[in-house]
Amino acid sequence: MSAQNIIAVRGGNAITREDYERDIAALAALLPASQNVLNICADRYRFMVGLEAARRRGQVSLLPPSFAPGVLAALQTDYPDLYVLTDGAKTSLPAFAYPETMAAGGALPAGPEAGLVLFTSGSTGKPKAVPKSWPALRNSALAAGARLGVAKLRNATLIGTVPHQHSYGIESTILLGLLHGLAIDAGLPLYPSDIRAAIARAPGAKILVTTPVHLRALVAEPEGMPAVDLILSATAPLSQTLAAGAESCFGAPLMEIYGCTEAGQVATRRTALETEWECLDGVELSQDEHGTWAQGAAVEGRALLHDDIELRGGAKFRLDERAADLVDVAGKRTSLAHLNDLLLSIEGVQDGVFLMGEADGARVARPMALVVAPALRAETILTALRQRIDAAFLPRPLVLVEALPRNALGKLPRQELLRLAGRA
Repeated sequence: MSAQNIIAVRGGNAITREDYERDIAALAALLPASQNVLNICADRYRFMVGLEAARRRGQVSLLPPSFAPGVLAALQTDYPDLYVLTDGAKTSLPAFAYPETMAAGGALPAGPEAGLVLFTSGSTGKPKAVPKSWPALRNSALAAGARLGVAKLRNATLIGTVPHQHSYGIESTILLGLLHGLAIDAGLPLYPSDIRAAIARAPGAKILVTTPVHLRALVAEPEGMPAVDLILSATAPLSQTLAAGAESCFGAPLMEIYGCTEAGQVATRRTALETEWECLDGVELSQDEHGTWAQGAAVEGRALLHDDIELRGGAKFRLDERAADLVDVAGKRTSLAHLNDLLLSIEGVQDGVFLMGEADGARVARPMALVVAPALRAETILTALRQRIDAAFLPRPLVLVEALPRNALGKLPRQELLRLAGRA
């Protein structure tokens, strides 16, 4: 079997492009007649078969930020005709189970470009629906592959620790593979031992698609990690120190991707060596009184970015802190990202986050922190912070917790943090 013919792998077993086309045709013939489908398949290969089968049936694939009951109930209200495509997960919504075996189906012509609807993470409010067309998604994935140099890693295996229902996940673990001849690992390894095993069993070159939260845990693994050929990171700010540590741990360059659900992939940089970002081909930035806009062939329409951006000429820019992350206490300014980096640098802190409390009447909003540090006392952490930050930014309170309420992408919904702090 030619490596160029392998489109996916599951548990070390190869799946060919012929298998993929056969499964798409068979599934497309079985899907219910509907305008909208919620694809919650956990197996990455089944997800991509479902995605293409729905497209050929002219069905819009809905990809919400989570499958929590409240999120699904809201989706059913907004899209009353939807059904759920599932490969095992139970749901109260109308569902169609991905068949364990499928008879060969006849070839179906490509249906209308129904596209997708992605949703923002909802970390600062209600998830926002973001329609995406297939041409823009294809252009984005082609531009990303060219920038990342994946042609040199032809036939590499893509191993993702991120869910494929998210903008970053679908672009970097599905479309990047489909459009650049890479083999897509069907699994979703989350724990260091699972990630180590997935890398070890993959033949040839390997690309790890992950997040800063995972990288921090993997770099700290006492047993080390197997080598890969390229690391991709997105969804949260990545410090230069962690980027350099990841490159040393895996023996590979790490490329950070900057983007958002509304704009998709915008730019990349090698964070261990660079501070400036460079836009992908097909992405152009412009500025007006509202902020910085992304547009071009790789962007759906014109999307407003959420960061303070300094254009540096050509396709390059510098990224300042998001306005929502800036902290001003008693006339002194810093950012939550900087405070988080200092908190996580304390030995014994496994996870942690700063956030601004709510202002209440005459009471001014102040920084607070939630910290996972089983072997430390709060006083010990505060003492370490006093040596790193101005006293104005010391968290009041600092709450020790067993775990932070991170979602599958490592993000932390603000309301969940406030509820956790309130209970403590």
